[in-house]
Amino acid sequence: MDDIAFIGGGNMAGALIGGLRAAGVAAERILVVEPWAEARAKLAADHGVVAGEQAGAALAQARLVVWAVKPQAFAEAAAPCKPHVRHATQLSVMAGIRSDAIARATGSERVIRAMPNTPALIGRGIAGLYARPSVGADERAQAEALLAPTGQTLWLDDEAALDAVTAVSGSGPAYVFLFIEALVDAGRAVGLDAAAARALALATLAGATELAQRSSEPPSLLRERVTSKGGTTAAALAVLEARGLKPALIEAVAAAQRRARELGAEFAAG
Repeated sequence: MDDIAFIGGGNMAGALIGGLRAAGVAAERILVVEPWAEARAKLAADHGVVAGEQAGAALAQARLVVWAVKPQAFAEAAAPCKPHVRHATQLSVMAGIRSDAIARATGSERVIRAMPNTPALIGRGIAGLYARPSVGADERAQAEALLAPTGQTLWLDDEAALDAVTAVSGSGPAYVFLFIEALVDAGRAVGLDAAAARALALATLAGATELAQRSSEPPSLLRERVTSKGGTTAAALAVLEARGLKPALIEAVAAAQRRARELGAEFAAG
């Protein structure tokens, strides 16, 4: 297969590289540019991949370039890469950097944006994908194959929808972790020790999520089936409804979407 280059060698790049290696891709077919020595050492130890500190002519061998740097570092990282990567398809897993900015910075119109989330690190993520018109079916398939070990993929026709993906699934794990924190704290408040509260909270979240995934029924109906009139669940839900849990979450997701749009505009201006 053609070489694949990664600009940035952090956690998300590591997850993707791990998937490639597990699929049988030779370490020498994977090129990585990563300025931090600690990250380079981890890639070598975990995946047998030798990363370079700076961009060089070897990048010209790659037909797919994966951008996995922090958004704030993109412009600086792209400048030395541009002479070597303009012929390649560009796949970005950066938040906030729009495809037109990536096209300008790399010299390639074949740009795919992906918005993954952190469960990708254990193969349970989901990534929203958008491709510019110049991207062909084979290049879409290559992007899907690269992301497959990290979880599910979902193609979008409108790049602007990636801001909503960012707000729902990109930031979503943090909402879930906050709920877990609160449920653990609640368990301790009613007399459970920390270990028991954590075990009950995590198993309940995992089990309820799996049940919802396997069921063809909407979450509202599943909720109703747990809720007996005058029972314990009804008492708890009455408090959550009175405190406005659902409207607060809807407002929070809208705020995340607005911020994603603002970041996109800021990086485009920069």
